[in-house]
Amino acid sequence: MGVLSAPKDPEKRRPYFYIIRDKNVFGSPQPDGRGVQFLYQNDGRMINSAQLTGNVEDEKELELLRTVEGFRTLVHSIGISVEADDGDKQTDIEFVFQMYGKNDIYGGGSSLRATLSGDGMEKRIYLSEHEWTDDDWEPGQIRVIFDKPERMAKLTVRFYLNDGFEAPKASEEEKAVDFASEAYRAMISRSLMSMGNIARLGQKIKKARSGETVTVAYIGGSITQGAGAAPINTECYAYKAYKNFAEKFGVSDNVRFVKAGVGGTPSELGMIRFERDILRGAQKTEELPDIIVIEFAVNDEGDETKGVCYESLVKKALRLPSRPAVILLFSVFANDWNLQKRLSPVGEKYELPMVSVLDAVSPQFPLKNADGRVISKNQFFYDIYHPTNLGHTIMADCLGFLFDEAQKKLQLGEALPEDMTDELLCREPAIGADFEYVKLLDKKDTYDKAEINCGGFTGCDTVLQCVEMDTAIEPVPEFGYNWFYDGTKPDEAFFEMKICCKALVLVFKDSGDPQTGCADIFVDGKAAGRANPLANGWVHCNPMIILNEGESSQHTVRVELTESDRDKSFTILGFGYVE
Repeated sequence: MGVLSAPKDPEKRRPYFYIIRDKNVFGSPQPDGRGVQFLYQNDGRMINSAQLTGNVEDEKELELLRTVEGFRTLVHSIGISVEADDGDKQTDIEFVFQMYGKNDIYGGGSSLRATLSGDGMEKRIYLSEHEWTDDDWEPGQIRVIFDKPERMAKLTVRFYLNDGFEAPKASEEEKAVDFASEAYRAMISRSLMSMGNIARLGQKIKKARSGETVTVAYIGGSITQGAGAAPINTECYAYKAYKNFAEKFGVSDNVRFVKAGVGGTPSELGMIRFERDILRGAQKTEELPDIIVIEFAVNDEGDETKGVCYESLVKKALRLPSRPAVILLFSVFANDWNLQKRLSPVGEKYELPMVSVLDAVSPQFPLKNADGRVISKNQFFYDIYHPTNLGHTIMADCLGFLFDEAQKKLQLGEALPEDMTDELLCREPAIGADFEYVKLLDKKDTYDKAEINCGGFTGCDTVLQCVEMDTAIEPVPEFGYNWFYDGTKPDEAFFEMKICCKALVLVFKDSGDPQTGCADIFVDGKAAGRANPLANGWVHCNPMIILNEGESSQHTVRVELTESDRDKSFTILGFGYVE
């Protein structure tokens, strides 16, 4: 019999708080055949999680979570557990906590790693045992990597604290949401800001019930894309609301689904990609959307026009020959904020149905369960910006309530009101509609009044923002027909275009790659701005208005890498132009 090694002394009990607790994770398919769930921790997300999930109120501790230096001061070790949902508890699941670099965002920071079995047992990462880089700047992202795609699990992450720090008492298990309760129904009913004129919506419900094909489309940001939902394609609010409508009013699969959400983008981009992503080249009226849900209430803070782009998108949708019912959906962030006060005058102007998730859930968040709270912030929010599966369900139910109220009016035999949309579209806009007729210009969708000299922008970038469209789980790239400068032709580090238009929007690619450069924009020889792809720090589509005039005329537009960046890359994804 071999000699048994002596057991280790019991580890000192340390205070801890959760940043993730029993959160659904899903392995989205990757090119290498594995599945990955990304959970971003930068931009205040980890601080918000410490507040909502960990009950942390100490401002000093919260502030330490902003940087890697502070994180190491506060945190002694990280406890991680993963419980796989598919019964396969033995297959290795990799956990990676990546720090972002100050100079090289994705390549300069260090990564904390652990391999877990999926059986729910906790594994510890000790910060003192890790080698840190000189470029470590801020906690960046957590990745849960499965050996194969489309696996699901529940993830728990807690921070054990260094000596001298205290943690609040961990909250008890939260009460399950009672979807059948009167309190739940009352919460959902608060979401209906306005029924608007239901003429169009009523007509579309009747059309679906008659067996004709009806298309329900959604356009918005990352919430519409499905961020926070696991899996993203079937647990997102858009799919759930579509299924709700199809089950209530559809006949033999006659209801079609279109989802076009792009994370981190405003209506300023939505109006440019509307025809491509929503209409999909439809030529016949019967192929166009019948119901369009527009969700940009938490994405439009950076909109340069403060609502003009949003109203332009709304009017673009309302003018379709299919005469769609347009619904304005106002989602909410974890700080109880959205832009519905800015944007709701657009809905009032065109007598549109408006649904507010903020009005539904935010009033009950401060309550205790016994006092009438239906769902906590921790249950509703996946992170500071996005809903959980439960949150997405509530958003879908809010839209479902609108559909139910419209149906009640039809069942009561009330005559549908006269559709006044055409007349309202001819009146002065609520905010503005300068871009109502904006169109996309790229290498594929050309414009006969544009003469292009690509200069050194002769390549095509393939490292692009990718999104899951409709019911697909595989993401597809946005703006694949682009102009790419690779940094190898410093004497031709420009793109020039002569174009006849009255408004022009440049769409360029953001990136965290330090080999990406800045470009100066000139219109008719005058500086019109500088595009800095590193400002946001991640790969996504960034619109920038460079021209907006009352009359159409000939202009020369030049995009030129700054003198110090001509050995770096830059991508023009496309343009939005108004003739």
